[in-house]
Amino acid sequence: MPVLVILAHPNSGSFNHAIADTVVRTLKECGHEVILHDLYREEFDPVLPGSEIPKNAPVAAAVEEHCRQIMACSGMVIVHPNWWGQPPAVLTGWIDRVLRPGMAYEFDEDDSGEGVPRGLLTGKTAVVFNTSNTAEQREKDFFGDPLDLIWKKCVFEFCGIETYLRRTFSVVVTSSPDLRKQWLDEVSSVVVKYFTPHRK
Repeated sequence: MPVLVILAHPNSGSFNHAIADTVVRTLKECGHEVILHDLYREEFDPVLPGSEIPKNAPVAAAVEEHCRQIMACSGMVIVHPNWWGQPPAVLTGWIDRVLRPGMAYEFDEDDSGEGVPRGLLTGKTAVVFNTSNTAEQREKDFFGDPLDLIWKKCVFEFCGIETYLRRTFSVVVTSSPDLRKQWLDEVSSVVVKYFTPHRK
């Protein structure tokens, strides 16, 4: 099964793109099939139409493709900047449209949607790489690190992900080329650790 890589940054020269390139290269070196979606380059439409909300509702072809891939992947890596303590809107919209009821999660038959969901994703591993221009201690002390709650509790545990890591690289705007290389080396190490290399 492939590993799904989702990238959400509008600037093709960004450090986020360097992270995603490193992730894809390392996964391939480990023998994994990789599916990469650069949401900005693909102009993924993040707006969830009301008609798509019901379970089993018809969805746009691009969304249907993403749904099939996320249901069939062995795990996922998501790369995005921290903007306002949350993912960019295109990635939030991707969550809205792709992590659908009946595909990514479901409730018991006699549940009206107010209970505890059951995650349906077969891939049980997710890694999130973030970039930030806020120092790590200030992020935790002042903002409370909302991204960790969003990904760990609100998204991945909801959909059945069992193994999760989020790593934030900061402060990017003042980082040196040497430090960025160290960070990319760490990205490779994390990928190897969480996505076991296939034996040939």
